[in-house]
Amino acid sequence: MRLLFKQRLFSWFDSYDVYDEAGNTVFTVKGQFSWGKTLKIFDAAHNELGTVKSRLFSFMPKFDLYQGDHCFGTVSKEFTFFKPKFHIDCNGWQVEGSFWEWDYTIRASYGEVIARISKEVFHLTDTYVIDVSDPKYALQALMLVIAIDAEKDQRD
Repeated sequence: MRLLFKQRLFSWFDSYDVYDEAGNTVFTVKGQFSWGKTLKIFDAAHNELGTVKSRLFSFMPKFDLYQGDHCFGTVSKEFTFFKPKFHIDCNGWQVEGSFWEWDYTIRASYGEVIARISKEVFHLTDTYVIDVSDPKYALQALMLVIAIDAEKDQRD
C-alpha cells in the first residue's frame, strides 16, 4: 500500500492530507493549539482515529501515540551523530533514517520491513511517500512519520 503524505501550503497549525495511489484522501491530520505539539488523525469520513502528542519535559524529543484514549506506544529520538534513529516502544519496531533525513525504514523486531518512507524533495511543502507492507500497519506507520516530521520541525 502506498500513501502520499503532504503538508498543506497555507495552514495556521500543522495540517496534512494523506492520499492513496488513486489520489483519494485516506487520512487528514490536523494540529491543535496546545502546549507542545498535538496532531490528530481523521479518516476520510472525519472520524478521529488517533493522536500524536509531544512530551514537554524530556531530554530528547518524545511523542506518545494514541488510538482513542489508549496510549499504545512512544517514539523517542536517540542521540546519534550521523544517521537519525528513533526508539519505538510499540510492536517492537525500529526506525532508522538516512544521513540527510529524507528516507526512513521501519522494521519489525525480527527484521521484516514494515514500511519505507521517503521525502520528495522538489515540493513547496513537506511531502513523504509511505510504502506500507500491509495495510493494517498504515495508521501506525503514518503516526511514526508524523512524529518524525514534528521532531524535525522542532529543530528548525
